[in-house]
Amino acid sequence: MGSDRKVYTLAEVSAHNSVNDCWLVIDGKVYDVTKFLDDHPGGDEVLVSSTGKDATDDFEDVGHSTAARTMLDEYYVGVIDDTTIPKNVKDTPPKQPHHNQAKTSEFIIRLLQFLVPLAILGLAVAVKIYTKSS
Repeated sequence: MGSDRKVYTLAEVSAHNSVNDCWLVIDGKVYDVTKFLDDHPGGDEVLVSSTGKDATDDFEDVGHSTAARTMLDEYYVGVIDDTTIPKNVKDTPPKQPHHNQAKTSEFIIRLLQFLVPLAILGLAVAVKIYTKSS
């Protein structure tokens, strides 16, 4: 890994995002892992899904071995221009449907309108059976 390697923008690296041409950014370095896709223990889709972004967290979260980290050297093609990687990517949770308290109360009332008469009927039947057997 010499200093003669090219500096790539994230846009340039992002163009390599398929099983036929797959580049990743890990720890500020750019790797062409296309030839490794078939051999990757987690499958090629894991690597392809990490294209177009800084994949450092994805790589670290898996807990790769020292051997895996050393393997990266043979796929090294250059470094990433850090200014092209978004710094504040905000992970926003999906929008939850609005909880309508009025509809919940309405549902409970309807449920009780069904269950209370049913309970009274069951109690009446139980009393009749109990008094009949006495």
